[in-house]
Order: sequence, then structure tokens, then C-alpha cells
Amino acid sequence: MQFGRTYEEFEVGAVYKHWPGKTVTEYDDHLFCLLTMNHHPLHMDSNYAERTTDFGKNVVVGNYIYSLLLGMSVPDVSGKAIANLEVESLKHVAPTFHGDTIYGETTVLDKIPSKSKNDRGIVHVETKGYKQDGTLVCVFRRKVMVPTETYIKERGGEQPGRPEPTQPSQKNVEKQP
Repeated sequence: MQFGRTYEEFEVGAVYKHWPGKTVTEYDDHLFCLLTMNHHPLHMDSNYAERTTDFGKNVVVGNYIYSLLLGMSVPDVSGKAIANLEVESLKHVAPTFHGDTIYGETTVLDKIPSKSKNDRGIVHVETKGYKQDGTLVCVFRRKVMVPTETYIKERGGEQPGRPEPTQPSQKNVEKQP
């Protein structure tokens, strides 16, 4: 499985469709709200949402949808990233509800080599999230610093921190009767 890309592997105009999608549950929404201390009743209180909002039901917190889409994009976009540099825009276009399934795709808008180090570059991307019926729910643009192939080779290849399995030494193996 590919996990991110080097600078050379990005092509302006390329579109990466992230798979699989994620069905958002009430538990997901409530857990994210609790972890981030967002206690707005629109997300947490179904009675409030049913009686006092235009939606008539709980709306999934938008930053969860953004975070979900960002996570979906990692294998295609930022799995090899040196740094996420900037989120230049974030738009929540339509509401998401419990039970909706989110799908994402990212388009490469631009790429420029680093001005200070020749072993990396900046990739500018736009990620869009859609519900199962095709409704656009979220759009964001970000800039990611990614390594060149040279950077990867100089640091030990694709998985430099991954330990190699070792065989147990004969001293540590119990002898069977």
C-alpha cells in the first residue's frame, strides 16, 4: 500500500479519490465533541436539536468532518510529509447527520520546490468531502511540505524507523523434552 508521495510523484491536476468512506455515527460525533470540549447542544442534545433548530436533528460537528477528511487523505497526500504548513481555507458547505457516509477526494493545485532546501517541496492541495448522495459538505485547501526521493534515500528508505524482525537466539528458546 502506498503511504504518501514524494515531491516527484505529485502531478498538478491529479485527483486522488480516498477509499474507503466512513459512516458517521452518533458515538463518533459525541466522542469528538467530548474530546474537544465542544458541548454545543446542536451536536449533543437531540431534544434541543429536534425542537429548536432548522434541521430537526443533531448536526455532526464540522471539525470532525474536516478531521475525518484530513485523515482519509493521509495515504494519498501527506503520509510522507515533513510538515503540514498551512490550512489556507476551510468551508463547511452542507450539514452532515448521524448515519451519513463521507467520501473524500483531493486535487493537486500546485507544487513548488523549496527555496531553502533542495531535498523537499511544497504541494498545494484541495480536499473535498461528499455525502453518500453526492452532496458536497466540506472543502479545504492546505500546503504540505513533502520530501524528494533524495530525502527518502538519504534517511534510510521508505520505512526508516521500522525495526526488522529478529530471530530468537538459541539461549532464549526453551528446549522441548
